[in-house]
Amino acid sequence: MNDNKVCTADKASLRIVYMGTPEFAVEPLKRLIEGGYNVVGVITMPDKPAGRGHKIQFSPVKQYALEHNLPLLQPEKLKDETFVQALRDWNADLQIVVAFRMLPEVVWNMPRLGTFNLHASLLPQYRGAAPINWAVINGDTETGITTFFLKHEIDTGEVIQQVRVPIEETDNVGIVHDKLMMLGGSLVTQTVDAILAGAVKPIPQEEMAVVGELRPAPKIFKDTCRIDWNQPIKKIYDFIRGLSPYPAAWTELTDAEGKTVVVKIFESEKVYESHQLAPGTVVTDGKKYLKVAANDGFISILSLQLPAKKRLKTDELLRGYSISDKCKMV
Repeated sequence: MNDNKVCTADKASLRIVYMGTPEFAVEPLKRLIEGGYNVVGVITMPDKPAGRGHKIQFSPVKQYALEHNLPLLQPEKLKDETFVQALRDWNADLQIVVAFRMLPEVVWNMPRLGTFNLHASLLPQYRGAAPINWAVINGDTETGITTFFLKHEIDTGEVIQQVRVPIEETDNVGIVHDKLMMLGGSLVTQTVDAILAGAVKPIPQEEMAVVGELRPAPKIFKDTCRIDWNQPIKKIYDFIRGLSPYPAAWTELTDAEGKTVVVKIFESEKVYESHQLAPGTVVTDGKKYLKVAANDGFISILSLQLPAKKRLKTDELLRGYSISDKCKMV
């Protein structure tokens, strides 16, 4: 932060504009409102239809903003002059971005104290749209959250603060998401307080120590979520929990007649056991357990879901759906 950006105002007079969309972005906004910070406006994504009935669904951030009578903007295009002028009229001192969109310079460079982002990784690791998923998929034992000032290249700005969080062996992405969400609420207010106090000494990411190579966190698509059974069971196990509960790892189950159905897998266990079976071979008693062969053992499936059905424990599904050793997963 430049010396001329040091702020001596208190939190009630500092004008903050908040930008975010999903549930992850609600907790920091809630902490700001409950903490008495002066949020003069909220920006979130436009409403979109969702579900089978294509009902218009408000984003979690919009829902919170409406419940607390916060001024709200939902621009289609962030460079639209009408939006830019409306944002300018809020006269923000500081902008905060949590799980929103890539901002044009005309937006992020507007406030006198700049714009900072909360990112769900230990930057510079996992720049991109899905940092929590990729940290779990890659079997990391630690992740964290970072606040940083925005600049042109996405997720590359100078780091303000970081908090580290362990990833347990049994954590799925939902558990890690919730840990980081709660800590993110605290870190956002701590970062605002540090900016208010003029105590911020941002660090360029290229000067930060990194163990190993930098890993990206690209957006996850349906094809990304397909399980490759021709891998070690540890990689498959981490892949499943790194996509659970959403968007969920999937595979195709083929029966003896060649009929195929897509199966989503949410929970699994590693079974280290020697075998001569081809990867993807199903081993089951048809009643209680369901295992799938991998390179160095089996993945025991604990909960799964068939199309248009609800998620079930394996023994529950096997009571109403026939799966035999003649089936295969690919």
